[in-house]
Amino acid sequence: MKTKSVKLKVIAIALLSATLPFTAKAQDKVEASVGADLVSGYIWRGTDCGGVSIQPSMSVGYKGLSLTAWGSVGIDKDDAREIDLTLDYSIGGFSVAITDYWFSYHKEDGGYTGDYFKYGAHSTAHIFEATLGYDFGPLALSWNTYFAGDDYMKENGDRAYSTYVGISAPFKLAGLDWSAEVGITPWEGAYADKFNVTNLTLKAEKEIKFSDSFSLPTFAQLTFNPHTQGAYFAFGVSF
Repeated sequence: MKTKSVKLKVIAIALLSATLPFTAKAQDKVEASVGADLVSGYIWRGTDCGGVSIQPSMSVGYKGLSLTAWGSVGIDKDDAREIDLTLDYSIGGFSVAITDYWFSYHKEDGGYTGDYFKYGAHSTAHIFEATLGYDFGPLALSWNTYFAGDDYMKENGDRAYSTYVGISAPFKLAGLDWSAEVGITPWEGAYADKFNVTNLTLKAEKEIKFSDSFSLPTFAQLTFNPHTQGAYFAFGVSF
């Protein structure tokens, strides 16, 4: 809800389209992917964001620069519809990204809220986030801060600059790929009303092989939010 702006992405797409055919070397190539997840529950950064959901994604990347579109549509009409656009650059273990999150909710009288191209400071359904990250190998650290859009979360109505700091560690155990994550928020904002631990997640992934040419990646994810006292267990399949 994963960082994320629109102008930046349009410019990036234009530059990639205009320059890549002429500047790529023989050993360089544009990489692209498309896929979708089916999840039993949409749990993000220790927050319950919806029930059973379909989450499509597509991305294009070149020499460390990538542009990704990700979305979520819940089976329940009361779940939010979400579209995230992320422009990311990675080199070595370092990464920097800008994400545009957009949310739309079902209205009781029909239709949905949240006009996509509405960007007024207090009337937009977008949230823009900046991310800095570094992967040390055994540990990965990311700092994520909302810097524009619908982030007026403080009690006095001021912008909160809501921030999530994640520390994750991948490991292998009993033939499965695992990862553990601890997430905190350093101040009042969208995640808590003060410094708090908001996410404790343990995730296990396994690829189920049906034949030599067909397999399905799956995962199970157990999440606790000490701040809200929430506990969630979700399962997902990737296509």
